[in-house]
Amino acid sequence: MNTKIAIIGGSGIYDIDGLDGAEWVTVDSPWGTPSDAMLCGALHGIEMAFLPRHGRGHVHSPTTVPYRANIDALKRLGVTDVISVSACGSFREELAPGDFVIVDQFIDRTFAREKSFFGTGCVAHVSVAYPTCPRLSDACEKAAKEAGVTVHRGGTYLAMEGPQFSSQAESHLYRDVWNCDVIGMTNMPEAKLAREAELCYASVAMITDYDSWHQDHGAVDVSDVIKTLQGNGTKARDMVARLPALLGPDRAPCPHGCDRALEYAVMTAPDKRDPELVTRLDAVAGRVL
Repeated sequence: MNTKIAIIGGSGIYDIDGLDGAEWVTVDSPWGTPSDAMLCGALHGIEMAFLPRHGRGHVHSPTTVPYRANIDALKRLGVTDVISVSACGSFREELAPGDFVIVDQFIDRTFAREKSFFGTGCVAHVSVAYPTCPRLSDACEKAAKEAGVTVHRGGTYLAMEGPQFSSQAESHLYRDVWNCDVIGMTNMPEAKLAREAELCYASVAMITDYDSWHQDHGAVDVSDVIKTLQGNGTKARDMVARLPALLGPDRAPCPHGCDRALEYAVMTAPDKRDPELVTRLDAVAGRVL
């Protein structure tokens, strides 16, 4: 299999630079319309696809992002590796605005989103005990360091529903009681859906602020966030440009089993499966169905 890398860009990142043969490609999905067309091309000989999570012009809120359509569309494009780049707040003094964190755990506090491709008529249970791919996270860490970014390996991402930022009481709960490291609004259910689609997934949190717990920083100021986003966007593009060389053109099976997550996950007996749902699952789960 050949490597094909997808970058899902969050707030402030609506395209990537330097793609050979770049074109915006529309992908139809039975799960709805994706956030936007995909910017497809090649970087250093490796196929790439870029999806602006909120759409160009930032038209989708964290709640209304069509997560299932996005992941399904990437799978249909033949993507093998998905890297999420998203703006986040920090719960740690040492995770400063402008730094990157390679996330490895999540606490999902979202409640208004569809979180699975499966359901009545075709039930499946995948493990998200380790929701990100260590191999892909290694590449992101190395690429960020090569780009001169201050990067921290490992951290727990609190996924909140939004669109409002945290209250101070919530911020202290997430930081002091739950021991979270960063907070954002978009990596869930995205990471869960990527696992169901048997895609390797890594999350790069770009720190923009200290949420509302920090006594010297007060409430989140959107104008300050935007200023930091602009600098982070440049760093993210430099990081992405280094990923193809690190991942290489030949894609071996994932040593951590991300690409085989559905091997024993489907519970519904073949003769009891809903044909309509099975048809919708053709890209995501066709390998096992």
